[in-house]
Amino acid sequence: MNRPSKPWYRELYVQVLIAVLIGIGVGYLFPDSGRAMKPLGDGFIKLVKMMIAPVIFCTVVQGIATLGDNRQLGRVGTKALIYFELVSTVALAIGLLVVNVLKPGAGFTPAGETFNAAHVALATTQGYIEQAHALKPVDQILNLIPTTFFSAFVSGDLLQVLLVAILAGFAIRLLGERRTPVLVAVNAASEVFFKAMQLVVQAAPVGAFGAMAFTVGNFGLGALNKLALLMGGFYLTAALFVVVVLGGIARVAGFSIFRYLRYIRDELLLVLGTSSSETALPGMLDKLQRLGCKKSTVGLVLPLGYSFNLDGTNIYMTMAAVFLAQATNTPLDLSQQLSLLLVAMLTSKGASGVTGAGFVTLAATLQAVPGIPLEALALLIGIDRFMSECRALTNLIGNGVATLVLSRWEREVSAEELNANLRVFL
Repeated sequence: MNRPSKPWYRELYVQVLIAVLIGIGVGYLFPDSGRAMKPLGDGFIKLVKMMIAPVIFCTVVQGIATLGDNRQLGRVGTKALIYFELVSTVALAIGLLVVNVLKPGAGFTPAGETFNAAHVALATTQGYIEQAHALKPVDQILNLIPTTFFSAFVSGDLLQVLLVAILAGFAIRLLGERRTPVLVAVNAASEVFFKAMQLVVQAAPVGAFGAMAFTVGNFGLGALNKLALLMGGFYLTAALFVVVVLGGIARVAGFSIFRYLRYIRDELLLVLGTSSSETALPGMLDKLQRLGCKKSTVGLVLPLGYSFNLDGTNIYMTMAAVFLAQATNTPLDLSQQLSLLLVAMLTSKGASGVTGAGFVTLAATLQAVPGIPLEALALLIGIDRFMSECRALTNLIGNGVATLVLSRWEREVSAEELNANLRVFL
C-alpha cells in the first residue's frame, strides 16, 4: 500500500529540482542577475538555522529523558560513538587512497618550481586561516561550554546546543516521576518548532534557486576548469562510499541502500539545492521514526551524527589536503599522510557551527603538515560550493544509515518491518 500520490508538480523534491535547474540557467546566461539572487539563498539558510537549535535541543532532551534506564542510554550512546569513529576513519582512508591514485594536483605547479602564493587571492582565505590558527585543542574544548544556558541558542553552535541538551536531558531523568510535566512541555515545544520548520521548508525551492543562481553566476561553470579532476574524483569517491561502504552496512542491517535513498529523495534534493545538510534534519527525524525507529534513539543518534559522523567532510578533508600538497609540489611520505589522517579525525569535529567550517577544518588540518602553504586554500575557493553539496549529501545519507543501523542493533525494528515500511512510504 503506497501513500496517496500528489500531482508531480506539488512534490517538494520536484519543485526543488526544477528550481535548481532554473537557477543554473539564470546564473549561466545572466551572471549579474544570478549574483543578485544571493539573498534568496542566504535568507532561506538563515531561516532554517534559526530553527535548528531549538529543534535539536528538544529532540536530544526527549531522546535522553525517555531512553529506558541508564544502562540502555549508555549502551546506545557508546555504540553510536564507536560506529561514528569506525565509519569516519574508513571515509578518511578511502579519500586518502583515491587522491593518491588519481593525483589530481600533479602538474598544477610545474615540476621543480615552488608554488607562488602571490598568484592567488590571499584575501579570500585569510579569515579561514586566522580561524584555523585559533582552533587549539584546549580552546576547542572550552568552546564547547556556552557562556550562559541561552547563549548556545544565540550563537547557533551545534556542539554547545548538544552539551546543553545532554545536561538538560540527564537532569530531567533525575527528576523521577516529577519529570512527566516537564517532558509534556518539551514535547509541546517540539511540536511547535517542527510545525514552524515545516512552514520554512515550503520555501525551499526559492532558497535553492537563489543559492544555485548565485553560485553559477559568481563562479561560472568555468570555475571547474583544472580542478575538474579533483571535483570528479571527490564525487566518484563519495558515490562509491555510499554504494559500497554504506550499502554494505545497510545490507548487513537488512535493508537496501537504494530503497532508502529513494525514500529520502525530498531531503536529498533539498540539500542539493542549499548545500546544507541541516535543512533536511527535521524531515529526517520524522522519516526515520516512520520507518519504525524509536523516537528516543532517533533523537539521540541523528543529532550526534551531525557533529561526529561527517563522512562526506572526512573524504573531502584528506582528498583536498593531499591535492594541495600535490598542487604545490610538497612531498608527503606515508608517515606524514597517516599523521594527516589522524589530525583530520580530530579537526573534523572541532569546527562544528563555525562559519565556513569546511575551509576552517581543512586549514587546521594543513597546519599539521609543514610545507603546504595555507594560502593554497585559495585554489579551492571557486569549486567549494560544488564540493559542499557533495559533502552535505554524503553526511546526510551516512547519518540516516547510522540511525537505522543503531535501531536494528537495539532490535527496535526488524528487517522485515523496516523493508515493509520503506515500501509503504515510497
